[in-house]
Amino acid sequence: MCRYDACALTSLLKSLSLIADTTRVRLLLLLKCEELSVAELQEVLSLPQSNISAQLSKLKAAGLVSDRRSGKNRLYRLEEPDRKQIEFWEHFLALLESAGDEIREVKKDSHALKVVLQKRERTAQAYFDALAGKFGRHYIPGRSWKGLGEALLKLMPPLVIADLGAGEGTLSQLLAQRAQQVIAVDSSENMVAYGADLAKQHGFTNLEYRLGDIENPPIEHGSVDLVFLSQALHHAQHPALALRAAFALLKPGGRIIVLDLLKHQFEKARELYADVWLGFSEAELHEMLSDVGFQKVQTSIVHRESRSPHFQTVLAIADRP
Repeated sequence: MCRYDACALTSLLKSLSLIADTTRVRLLLLLKCEELSVAELQEVLSLPQSNISAQLSKLKAAGLVSDRRSGKNRLYRLEEPDRKQIEFWEHFLALLESAGDEIREVKKDSHALKVVLQKRERTAQAYFDALAGKFGRHYIPGRSWKGLGEALLKLMPPLVIADLGAGEGTLSQLLAQRAQQVIAVDSSENMVAYGADLAKQHGFTNLEYRLGDIENPPIEHGSVDLVFLSQALHHAQHPALALRAAFALLKPGGRIIVLDLLKHQFEKARELYADVWLGFSEAELHEMLSDVGFQKVQTSIVHRESRSPHFQTVLAIADRP
């Protein structure tokens, strides 16, 4: 005896034909995890809005997706089956997961979804972003970003810090005011010599400059509490190797902080600034850090330059378990 009636079989065949399309599979897997708007789906999938809307329309007509109004947005979710369709639905979800296993973009979608959900939680940051936009717009005696930064540094516990791709070491010298030890690594002999001379002039006995590559830094494994990669990762030939090296340097419970350019299209940066990579998206950083083994990965956009080409700075923070 057939396990499904004619109506159920028709529904099954229609659903199977819909998941023959890669984009629809990716959409359904995302909506299985979270209720999302078209704009959020566009950010995750990096596809045109018209394409996503057209696919959602087909999925909604087939009864696989439903939507609801939330303020100015319309949120989409995977439709919940009624009791008569539970068995069919379980089989369909199993087929959907199997189809997803064959699509390499699905893993990237998972990381991009985490970034989108993190952005949802940044309601407080929106307030501080607005405040930062006013900070320094009007003169107030004694108020400066440098003063605020110096004060915050004093709150930092004394740590062993690796500043990878340190350049002349401006950040290293700021960190050395409070750190137990700072090891500044750079591949330029001139930068290392210049930074070491500055450290000596300023009396930093806890700041050491070392010549080396950020993909294989000359630092003992498991000896560092905090790794900084400030505007250095886009100069690496193999960014994933640099992050893997950073992971190896850290003690269990250590942390990595990456400040870099958000992905852009300013090709002249390769010639002007010797950039190997044109920045990284939040999802790319999230994926690379997770693949290396870092946990509690968080990303955010922390700055946008007012002048063309309007470079933006992305911040990523993660912990070594």
